[in-house]
Amino acid sequence: MTKAEVIQQILEQLDKKEIKKNETREREYCQEVIEHFLKIVKQSLTDGNNIYIRGFGSFIVKKRAKKVARNIAKNQPIMIDAHFIPAFKPSKLFAERVKKNTKEIEKRIANKGKEQEEVAIEKEKKPRKPRKTSK
Repeated sequence: MTKAEVIQQILEQLDKKEIKKNETREREYCQEVIEHFLKIVKQSLTDGNNIYIRGFGSFIVKKRAKKVARNIAKNQPIMIDAHFIPAFKPSKLFAERVKKNTKEIEKRIANKGKEQEEVAIEKEKKPRKPRKTSK
């Protein structure tokens, strides 16, 4: 789901509760709220602070240990220093809800795969225009 889709879903939920007055203004305001939320999450994690949202999960900073990796091109070992990465840890309640929906999620994923295959087949069926060559 993209940020634009999240904004659209929020607006749809708000439309159920409120009278439509100025949809463009609501969309801009909703987008601004999401942008600020993401900005705060990024800045907090950059500063080394974790964010805890009850019933949803935690945005945390994890430390990765120093390790040896391999440069494939030169076939030489290289050292990767210890570093921090952003991570998300779902709450127990949220994780349980996703587990309960496993079969439905698998069906959706399978359907998306079929839809993508159908689109690919349709693209193959359409004759391609010959490329123009410049001389």
